[in-house]
Amino acid sequence: MGIANGDDWLGVRQLSSTKRIMISLPKNLLQEVDGMVQRDNSNRSEFIRQAMKMYLQERKKRLIREMMQRGYMEMARINLNIASEAFVAEEEAEDTLDRLVSGV
Repeated sequence: MGIANGDDWLGVRQLSSTKRIMISLPKNLLQEVDGMVQRDNSNRSEFIRQAMKMYLQERKKRLIREMMQRGYMEMARINLNIASEAFVAEEEAEDTLDRLVSGV
């Protein structure tokens, strides 16, 4: 084991910042990736890292949007209830005022 694999070095445990994995891709997808990698003068690992980061960011954004949408829908129901209660209270206050003014 070397430092990259987590061996102690001068009494300090070193952890690898990357982990090697193996993935399976359809041939046509790999060819498309290889074309992009060659065009960008990059490598597969960097391409996959960037693609995964972008995917995770977009997924987080989508989850946040969904949570916000649910929150807005919940608040819409709450606001409608508040508005309905305020409308009823306003009508009652108006009726009370009319009775007081008319002396009934």
